[in-house]
Amino acid sequence: MHVKYESLAPEASVLIYPGSRKFYPKELPVLVKKMEEFCLSFKGVDLCYEIKYDRFLVFLVSDETPLDLDNQNILVDFVQQLEKEFEITLLDKVNVCFKQGEYVQLKEIVAFKKLVKSKGVSKKTIVFDLLINNKHEYEAFFETPAGESWVAHFF
Repeated sequence: MHVKYESLAPEASVLIYPGSRKFYPKELPVLVKKMEEFCLSFKGVDLCYEIKYDRFLVFLVSDETPLDLDNQNILVDFVQQLEKEFEITLLDKVNVCFKQGEYVQLKEIVAFKKLVKSKGVSKKTIVFDLLINNKHEYEAFFETPAGESWVAHFF
């Protein structure tokens, strides 16, 4: 069941799917409709979604109605359908997503290390933590300086 973001406790689970590219403006209304319909049709689970920077699909699931294995599979199947329909990769979380100015970039770890070495990014560069677990972490640590993140050891 689709619920409002504000109604979820700080312990609500967070699942983040980074897009290999930004969703195009013409795709966003279609994506929003599909996300709304999916959340409304999801029975027995209170969840909501956000599309952050037109690139990240973020699902928040109430800690009172956590996803069981079957529901996790339903969610992953839905994300895979979106991948096919929009010709985008969403399930690959081993890349580094970061901001360069107003743009969100996605690089393989090897390419990101090269940027560090060439000073193309710094410890102050904002990176996105795709492995956060709950709403509190999402609000506090989703966007964090690289020097304070999981990529800090590259500097």
